[in-house]
Amino acid sequence: MNREKIIQVENLTKEFGDFTAVDSISFDVYKGEIFGFLGANGAGKTTAMKMLIGISNPTSGKAIVAGYDVFSQAEMVKKSIGYMSQKFSLYDDLTIKENITFFGGIYGLSRKRIKEKIAELVEELQLQEVANHLVGSLPLGWKQKLSFSVALLHEPKIVFLDEPTGGVDPITRRQFWEMIYTQANKGTTIFVTTHYMDEAEYCDRVSIMVEGKIEALNSPKKLKEQFKVDSMNEVFLKLARNIE
Repeated sequence: MNREKIIQVENLTKEFGDFTAVDSISFDVYKGEIFGFLGANGAGKTTAMKMLIGISNPTSGKAIVAGYDVFSQAEMVKKSIGYMSQKFSLYDDLTIKENITFFGGIYGLSRKRIKEKIAELVEELQLQEVANHLVGSLPLGWKQKLSFSVALLHEPKIVFLDEPTGGVDPITRRQFWEMIYTQANKGTTIFVTTHYMDEAEYCDRVSIMVEGKIEALNSPKKLKEQFKVDSMNEVFLKLARNIE
């Protein structure tokens, strides 16, 4: 793995009044790495991700994403990353081609480049027969794969995926992860939140948040050795329940 740091986080904190949602977390993520960001609902992972993608201001601490400071250069952060939200992020009432054109424009691609990207994606995802269909008419799995591809239109250094495979069938989940691997092999960093513990096994490294703090961070293999268990699900349960 290339050891170039693409995310650097030091003592990042987010408070809402008296409540500390993210409590002084620190970690680095490297170029081309698939980094799993795990935690139960309410653990603080979505709040942390919002700070890293430049849409929520930290209370204190430091975070550099793709070379930009999330405090003072949030707009540059947004331009340098891809993002796929948990709630499907394309427009149902536009066709596949129209969605690619629209997001290509937002990402500042030229008309020529957008045309090339449409041809590329339609071919890659085998959407030739439905390219002019409304996105709303597509099965969920196709929507998710298209949404991931659109998040990569502008060839960002890093793409943030928030629960990207929620609600899709196991075969589509596997295909989606094949797309993730392909992209990581090209040098794109993948930062992914998931609540499927089997998916944590696919990551190069995993951090697990509990009550706003990162309680574990290592490769799945090393975490299983550390906690003397056979699966990431058992690692997660030990941490979440604070079982020795």
